[in-house]
Amino acid sequence: MLSAQCPVGVLDSGLGGLSVLRALRQELPAENFIYCADSGNAPWGDKTGQWVRNRCDTIAHWFLDVHHVKMLVLACNTATAAAADHLREWSPVPVVGIEPAVKPAVKMSRTHVVGVLATAGTIRSERYSRLLSRFSAGARVISTPAPGLMECVEKGEFDTPRTRALLTKYLTPITEANVDILVLGCTHYPFLTAAIRTIVGEAVKIIEPGPAVAAVARTRLTERGLLKNADTAEAGSDIFFINGVNSVAGVLNKLWPQAASETVTELTV
Repeated sequence: MLSAQCPVGVLDSGLGGLSVLRALRQELPAENFIYCADSGNAPWGDKTGQWVRNRCDTIAHWFLDVHHVKMLVLACNTATAAAADHLREWSPVPVVGIEPAVKPAVKMSRTHVVGVLATAGTIRSERYSRLLSRFSAGARVISTPAPGLMECVEKGEFDTPRTRALLTKYLTPITEANVDILVLGCTHYPFLTAAIRTIVGEAVKIIEPGPAVAAVARTRLTERGLLKNADTAEAGSDIFFINGVNSVAGVLNKLWPQAASETVTELTV
């Protein structure tokens, strides 16, 4: 039976979703989170939509059957685009997804030119097309697929010559188009913000996805009476299940230093 004491499941193709977990931990300090990274199968952005749906199904059932989570957070734009609607059709718990922040970006833009940096899987998805159709009126949205950036983060290459070369390649056309808002459409990309800032400059506002997802998660938990009371509960815990944990352990410790004192286990589903 679901209760406020049940954990929240957070799913990503790799370690990028830690940017969302960071926001969730700040917004919901009393909650217990179980983070699942499918790093051994990453990147998901170049997989078919059916493959991503099947993989999300498998991991979602594992979250529900083994860990009895009270909410599923898809901390992955590719997973949201391919599987969020499908999961909501059968999941007994709320499913919170993530998508590029086109709507607020268009509203905030003074130049009426917005850049979106995302995976190819997100940009080619029907969900993203619908998002543009609904919210991009009156603005030019430059959607740029950025293959290779996710892998840079997974390898801990946050500001290497290779990473900067890729960012320059993808961002130069965006900056030359007079963009004043840059949407990071992949949860891995916030870990590249410092390198991105050196290319786009200080005048461009960068929107990352984590805070909005955390706010929605709080709302959904509150609506269902499943929110732990931060005033009376102890600080929550974080448990990590990672496919290929040995290959990413060093990067995990860089992105989430406290992981050394928390539970990190190989994902076997």
